[in-house]
Amino acid sequence: MTLNFTVSPSFPNERISDWYIFNTWLQRALSAQVHLELYDGFGAQRQAIADGKVDLIYANPFDASLLVREKGFRAVAGPDDRADEMVVFTTDASSARQIADLKPGTRLACTDDPAVNTVGRILLEPAGLGPDNTVTVQKETYVQVARDVLQGHVDVGFMPVEAFEGLSRLVRRDLRPLVTSQLHALFHVFLVGPALAARSDEITELLTGLNDSDKGRQMLAALGSTHWRRVSQEDAEFMIDIISTLAQ
Repeated sequence: MTLNFTVSPSFPNERISDWYIFNTWLQRALSAQVHLELYDGFGAQRQAIADGKVDLIYANPFDASLLVREKGFRAVAGPDDRADEMVVFTTDASSARQIADLKPGTRLACTDDPAVNTVGRILLEPAGLGPDNTVTVQKETYVQVARDVLQGHVDVGFMPVEAFEGLSRLVRRDLRPLVTSQLHALFHVFLVGPALAARSDEITELLTGLNDSDKGRQMLAALGSTHWRRVSQEDAEFMIDIISTLAQ
């Protein structure tokens, strides 16, 4: 039996090879065939989830809520050192220096990641901006969001801080963050589906023990972390409740 593994498309492109290295380690650790499928956008990944083609996922907070409450997935681990924060940014040439400088009619680019967009909308509230007085341009990837901002097709963009920091130095040089969230409550999480439910404790031990070896620490660093911690179902439910509250 081949297990299907995927990762939220929010990670920086330069980590693609690192996730394949991680997948090779995971296959050996589990003594199982694990197929890593990386999707170009959130829509394609959510279709795979709907089609039952995902058994293990490193999910963003919003998709975690869907998988836990509607698909029977269980939380097993997550980053111990980094919460998911969001940034609203513009070009360095923009006259806007803070959120309050933005005006009705502001054009914004974002992906279809509801967690990022929900927090991004909250960050725009000090300027009195909402769906009724802004123009939204939806893109497939965060690279496309940054490109639209740089090329002046939109005024601001939303993306996770990690994705923003993953942009090349050349690109970031011409972008300016206007505000960054400080929620400290949302995080990516490893989830296992029903096909792996019986091995959830084993997978937790494998993931949380990675930093016990030099090779494991190197792999974690390549994936943007230093340590993964145990995440209980209660932890995941608490985060999901926060997302639901923010979305109201």
